[in-house]
Amino acid sequence: MEIWINPACSKCRSAVQLLDAEGADYTVRRYLEDVPSEDEIRQVLDRLGLEPWDITRTQEAAARELGVKEWARDEGTRDRWIRALAEHPKLIQRPIITADDGTAVVARTDEAVQDALSRT
Repeated sequence: MEIWINPACSKCRSAVQLLDAEGADYTVRRYLEDVPSEDEIRQVLDRLGLEPWDITRTQEAAARELGVKEWARDEGTRDRWIRALAEHPKLIQRPIITADDGTAVVARTDEAVQDALSRT
């Protein structure tokens, strides 16, 4: 199990605390420092069953500068969204936990973290 976090994020810290409390075996990836490639983002999206616009933090300054709210949300623009996430990792919703069963969750709630833990 791996968790993508930004240590400054309270939801990330809460998720890590819950994983620790449950004695989970996991790896931390500080995705702002260890930036995921476009291929890694595609893999996580497949595991999440989501599209890139579903995990994009559209209120971030970089999102406003890029104008992502105006971008189409379709197969033709999917690569553009993924490229933006790879080039501006602050836009990636967090935390994301990749579960041992090949799935993933956006773990913004305790329930989502528990869901990821149940998938081991």
